[in-house]
Amino acid sequence: MIHRRSFLQLGSLSAGTLFAGKVLGAGSFTNGNMPLVISTWDAGIPANAAAWQVLRNGGRALDAVEQGVMVTEASQSCCVGLGANPDRDGHVTLDASIMDEHGNCGSVAFLERIKHPISVARRVMEKTPHVMLVGSGAQQFAVSEGFPLEDEKLSEDAQKAYSEWLKKSQYKPTINIENTKGQNSFAPNKLDNGSWNHDTIGMLAIDSKGNLSGSCTTSGMGFKMRGRLGDSPIIGAGLFVDNEVGAAVATGLGEEVIKICGTHLIVELMRQGMHPEDACKKAVERIIKRNGEKIKDIQVAFLALNKKGVYGSYCIQKGFNYAVCYADNNNKLIDGKHVL
Repeated sequence: MIHRRSFLQLGSLSAGTLFAGKVLGAGSFTNGNMPLVISTWDAGIPANAAAWQVLRNGGRALDAVEQGVMVTEASQSCCVGLGANPDRDGHVTLDASIMDEHGNCGSVAFLERIKHPISVARRVMEKTPHVMLVGSGAQQFAVSEGFPLEDEKLSEDAQKAYSEWLKKSQYKPTINIENTKGQNSFAPNKLDNGSWNHDTIGMLAIDSKGNLSGSCTTSGMGFKMRGRLGDSPIIGAGLFVDNEVGAAVATGLGEEVIKICGTHLIVELMRQGMHPEDACKKAVERIIKRNGEKIKDIQVAFLALNKKGVYGSYCIQKGFNYAVCYADNNNKLIDGKHVL
């Protein structure tokens, strides 16, 4: 087998040292025997439930973050996966990234007709000398690994949204509704089927051994230019994990996350001793500073988890929420703090 490529060679703290005593901080958990999973948006509730089944049985964080977001990818009731809105040429393209406790990482981008891009990203990490595969090459690799090619036909909701968009062909992303169907709004847009209209899910987990992993999967902005990539498949932008320090994931306008290497920035701030929430806020403030008046039309949210199991979030605009699960009957949705 080809050796995995590693960004960092890291040691790890013992679980006993990690969880000894009570962990303090906004968003901390106190049961030292329990692992934890957090994820973006309300789609994180069912995703967390799947991830928790891995964690509660002593499973690895990496397996949890893969299996958790696979639930979202498979759901036709949300806007992640093949049921999502297409690009402006009518094609659904998917991006995903994954990173484990050893600093190994893999990602795919501009991937078409594959149901679970997160699993292909993991195969890139584990079976190739590369970090990222894109486009037809990523699809070719997926098929060689046994992933079937799915029907290229748009879902009913996506076809309806695309036909409506073609009337004006105007690309204008909506605050808190990355895969937009309507006009700009500072509140989330709930769909007829009861789900929120978001195109990204990011997930972070710490397992019973105190090891961290993260995943991020997306269909990208609805009606984007053909070939557009956001932050989600880019290690250090949409996702970053350092098992000595913590992990972070991003959602929202990916171009702005890329410009500040958002998740890497947050992990480095946590390395300096900053609380995850404060680190997320600092990254958000950097985006606000560089955008001036344009910031009123931009949403970015960050979610972070440190080595002690303390988590936090911050976003630009009101409307972001995230899901947290650390017990069988404790899978809850929390409103992210916001600057504006």
